[in-house]
Amino acid sequence: MKRRRPVRAVVLLSGGLDSTTVLAAALAAGREVHCLSVDYGQRHRAELARARALARLLGAAGHRVVKVDLSAFGGSALTDAAVAVPKGRSTRTMSREIPVTYVPARNTVMLSLALAHAEVIGAEEIHVGVNAVDYSGYPDCRPEFLAAFGKLARLATRAGVGGRPLRIVAPLLRLSKAGIIRLGTRLGVPYGRTTSCYDPVRDRACGRCDACQLRRKGFEEAGLPDPTRYVPAGRWRR
Repeated sequence: MKRRRPVRAVVLLSGGLDSTTVLAAALAAGREVHCLSVDYGQRHRAELARARALARLLGAAGHRVVKVDLSAFGGSALTDAAVAVPKGRSTRTMSREIPVTYVPARNTVMLSLALAHAEVIGAEEIHVGVNAVDYSGYPDCRPEFLAAFGKLARLATRAGVGGRPLRIVAPLLRLSKAGIIRLGTRLGVPYGRTTSCYDPVRDRACGRCDACQLRRKGFEEAGLPDPTRYVPAGRWRR
């Protein structure tokens, strides 16, 4: 009897805490994982090198980096050097407003690229690390957005028209940052090799941007040591 191949999945991998946890979860579920990272003109491009290393370390079947220059439009602190990355905001403030680190259409573009890659390689699933709990107010991290994109994927692809729609899998959607860290720790995620910082200083995380604060809070609430190398308190400089 012919042996059926494992379910093939595209994992959007940024090199950060969340997406690396998604990669580990997909591998633990027996998926044949093909990672996709996007060089979109982000100021924290160091994450791309981390993504390459993590895909190789954790045993992904493949990894590609695609360049789409969203800095051509600007409109975000992550793609426009003239816009400062917010520092020292409270988690309450983060949850009340859409911050300037929101990149217009970023998740729509990334999922579309993953959709194209999935169709070409015959993948059945796209895994993404969006989170609706500790999500910094980004509108494209909500369940409604994923549901809408899933409908688009069914309507706009050969696979969908042929009755084999790709599944959009978001295993972290309802988890807190602490819950994500606990899950990843059980799966053996090397969090010391991941990066979350929006505004790193050489090889260290700033410790003060929204992403750093949510990461630090997550480790604290999980009761686990944070392996991140932060800029020492009181010594932050650009």
